[in-house]
Amino acid sequence: MNKLKQRWNINSNWQLIIIFIVFAITGSTAAYLSKPFTNFIGLHKESISLWLYWPIRLLVIFPIYQVMLVLIGAIFGQFNFFWEFEKKMLIRMKLGFIANYVDKFIK
Repeated sequence: MNKLKQRWNINSNWQLIIIFIVFAITGSTAAYLSKPFTNFIGLHKESISLWLYWPIRLLVIFPIYQVMLVLIGAIFGQFNFFWEFEKKMLIRMKLGFIANYVDKFIK
């Protein structure tokens, strides 16, 4: 755990536990919300091939998860950690312009 704390620049085990809780809540909630959202846009298992349905559903989950990660992290008092985490992820995905755009509104 010490390596993870160093890598994430975390000071305490308590903060690490909170971060793990946020990841768990966010993942579960994003997966739960993806079904009503796909139903809302008219995407049903019965209407298309499962080979198409599941990749589309995963693509729907991804942006929901990213937004919720920062929001739920903020609720748990870890906004800075999760915003920095999100920026690194966006930069690695070559979407750093989104992080720069949002950073202007945050600061």
